[in-house]
Amino acid sequence: MQTKGVKQICDNHQARHEYFILERYEAGISLQGNEVKSIRQGHVNLKDAWCDITNGEIFVKGMHISPYEKDGLFRTDPLRVRKLLMHHREIDRIFGKVKQDGLTLIPLSLYFKNSRVKMEVGLCKGKKLYDKRQAAANRDAGRQIRRAMKEIGR
Repeated sequence: MQTKGVKQICDNHQARHEYFILERYEAGISLQGNEVKSIRQGHVNLKDAWCDITNGEIFVKGMHISPYEKDGLFRTDPLRVRKLLMHHREIDRIFGKVKQDGLTLIPLSLYFKNSRVKMEVGLCKGKKLYDKRQAAANRDAGRQIRRAMKEIGR
């Protein structure tokens, strides 16, 4: 995802291991000023985060943004619930899929796009243990093939 004006902040690798990602959506995120400063320093963690739809709005829960250390008086809760900014039609369509198919919304990555903080949200289905083993075996096999091709190309 290296396009002009896009800078990756953090990535949720655990989500790719735990879930099948069926669809991806881009959403803005409502933040306070000191949270943006902390994100610019890279003090954010998406590991245990998930999204919830209530009253036609999407909220991200469990996302940890460390407090900005140079901010003297005003400190926000690192785990506070933050609102995601998406169109209502898109939210309604996602809500229907989540309720009908039993899927879940997981934050996949956080990045700057033209100086605005954006979040990539994935519509995901949970993997079983044998799916995780198969994915790990495929990843290892691909890694070995790449190493072998690199040695041949020397």
